[in-house]
Amino acid sequence: MPKPLDISVIVPAYNEEESITELNEWISRVMTKHGLSYEILLIDDGSTDGTWAKTIELSSINPNLKGLKFNRNHGKSAALNTGFQYASGDVVITMDADLQDNPEEIPDLHKMIMDEDYDIVSGWKKKRHDPIGKTIPSRFFNSVTRKISGIKLHDFNCGLKAYKNVVVKNINVYGEMHRYIPVICKWHGFGKIGEKVVRHQARKYGKTKFGFERFITGFLDLISVTFVSKFRKKPMHFFGILGTLSFLAGFFITAFIISQKVWSIYNNEPFRDAVDQPLFYLALVAIISGVQLFLAGFLAEMYTMANERNSQYLLIDKVGF
Repeated sequence: MPKPLDISVIVPAYNEEESITELNEWISRVMTKHGLSYEILLIDDGSTDGTWAKTIELSSINPNLKGLKFNRNHGKSAALNTGFQYASGDVVITMDADLQDNPEEIPDLHKMIMDEDYDIVSGWKKKRHDPIGKTIPSRFFNSVTRKISGIKLHDFNCGLKAYKNVVVKNINVYGEMHRYIPVICKWHGFGKIGEKVVRHQARKYGKTKFGFERFITGFLDLISVTFVSKFRKKPMHFFGILGTLSFLAGFFITAFIISQKVWSIYNNEPFRDAVDQPLFYLALVAIISGVQLFLAGFLAEMYTMANERNSQYLLIDKVGF
């Protein structure tokens, strides 16, 4: 039985034709220098330039480089999740293809996983070579994520991370959740999370693939990952509590309106019809909303029992396997 590889390096790439040759050579040079067995899994996320042709060319030169190609652009989360499925190294490293992540950091990340028994080690780009339009919103989201998750990391979205193989085989990354992989890992029971200051380099080729909208979607993803991680196995706890509160509010308002009318009739006092009171309609809405939330909870519970989320992405080609 062949010895497992020391490291799998997963590199999502979208229109990075200019940089992947240099990145391949740099990673290979570092691995050879430190005597580490490795594979490079380059995930072509539906590139429209010559990224895939270049990947095929590099794979023919470097047998350690393997490529996977999507039929279209699915996003970084899909690329990472697919790379996790194929990774065979004891330690899995993720890094971006734009040369802003430094491969020289890989041996130290590997050492922290193997010698210090971390489940995950996340890079921290303490000194960043990004415009202020990216750094300030990034600090804000990192601060909010720290408070919500309780994970003391400075840079959740750093592409340079290291994982135990068992971690990546037991998590599912979808949508745009790659920003919150440490949060997903923690809620799957992999709670020993470390951090390492890493060198961040200025972009050498091309331009960033992320615009301002990523900060809006990032906030929505944070809400989503928090909700899914806490309630995906018990959705009735969320919908049931809301439904109960709404139904009880409507019930007590209704009871108040009825008791007020009965009291007025009993004492021969003037009274308003229930349908003439705004409270009546508020109670009606609250009761109906409560019932609907209960039904949503029951349906979610049934769906949870019958299905587990299993995202599938269409691969149209691969090389080196």
